[in-house]
Amino acid sequence: MSATTGNVLVTGASSGIGAALARLLAERGATVGIVARRRDRLSQVLEDCRRSSPGSRMWVADLGDLVAAERVVDEAWDAFGHLDTLVNNAAIPKRRHVTRLTPDELAEVMRVNFESPVRMIMRVLPRMLDRDAGTIVNVASAAGRLGVLHEAAYCASKFALSGWSEVMAIDLASTGVRIRLVHPGPIDTEIWSLPGNEDPVYDGPKVSPEECADGIVEAVEGDGFEAYVPDMKAIVEGKTSAIDDFIAGSALMERGTTT
Repeated sequence: MSATTGNVLVTGASSGIGAALARLLAERGATVGIVARRRDRLSQVLEDCRRSSPGSRMWVADLGDLVAAERVVDEAWDAFGHLDTLVNNAAIPKRRHVTRLTPDELAEVMRVNFESPVRMIMRVLPRMLDRDAGTIVNVASAAGRLGVLHEAAYCASKFALSGWSEVMAIDLASTGVRIRLVHPGPIDTEIWSLPGNEDPVYDGPKVSPEECADGIVEAVEGDGFEAYVPDMKAIVEGKTSAIDDFIAGSALMERGTTT
């Protein structure tokens, strides 16, 4: 059984990448568990999934509540008998110049984008190890490898998730549990327009959620640990090899936003 069939739990599934991925997985034969805060939107995604996968289910939960996040894993495992795959996709944006960022904003972003997926992983991992089978997919971001103007909190959360994923892949290399790290780039979702954020600096082309979902499935079914959707690997490698140039170029962009 592949990582994109069987029983799959997808967080952040009421819209955007998560909703597109849930629908795609159901069409491919997976029994999908979907999680998000917004019951009305989540119900519509569930209805779509059940056309192909009648056994799919939903959980309404705020994953910023870490106890609730753990409880969802327990309930989904029991409801389906086991989980073959956990997809940690839920996240919140935070575009705020570092001088205007508050400690509470930072704490919220780290809790939702990093602590919550990690707590869900730690809850499911012992059971996957007992079965010596399972896949954990962490949907990070290109902002988990590249510093982005005015997104210190968001980048910190995604860099943390990327580092956690790398070490998991190393520590679990001799087990039957696979780790996949996927970095979406600019995807056409509501993350660009949610309230409580400064205007985005980026104003270029965006990839559809459906195209991103296709890329995630391809990445998860492949052999590599890490993938970018769309492919931004060369940009990340360029940044790593010339970090001072990257910072200088980004600083010029920053000055352009304040003049």
